[in-house]
Amino acid sequence: MKLNELSDLDGATHSKKRVGRGIGSGKGKTGGRGVKGQKSRSGVALNAFEGGQMPLYRRLPKRGFVNIFSKDYNVVSVGRLQQAVDAKKLDASQPIDLATLVAAGVIRRPKDGVRLLGDGDLSAKLTITVAGASKSAVDKVEKAGGSVTATVVRKSAATAEA
Repeated sequence: MKLNELSDLDGATHSKKRVGRGIGSGKGKTGGRGVKGQKSRSGVALNAFEGGQMPLYRRLPKRGFVNIFSKDYNVVSVGRLQQAVDAKKLDASQPIDLATLVAAGVIRRPKDGVRLLGDGDLSAKLTITVAGASKSAVDKVEKAGGSVTATVVRKSAATAEA
């Protein structure tokens, strides 16, 4: 078989119906658009118009809201950091922060910071600076001999101290 011998199976392609080419074609005169009116003209888009009936987007109830102040954090697990250290992408002797994680390829793009979670195991002694960390993640890092610094103070933690 050669490239110049390839072809579609019979009936796989249909020739395009030519509209507006005489009444004998079956699609002549108005070209399948009906008669007169806005929709028979060119350049018309009646999106979501349902003939005067209340449109679907207005019939359905509205729910919730979007918090424009919410933060979008990169989530990194302790096990993922250990993988990067094992693969020699992270240097355990150097402090680890957002820029280091991006350079190592652990996270793709810096969003609003990194949140460290406690999934997996950690054996390397790491000094980590992140936006936030779960209690289990902090415990695992400190158990391995490292330290975690959280740059973002959570409201619940701040109000509990006061």
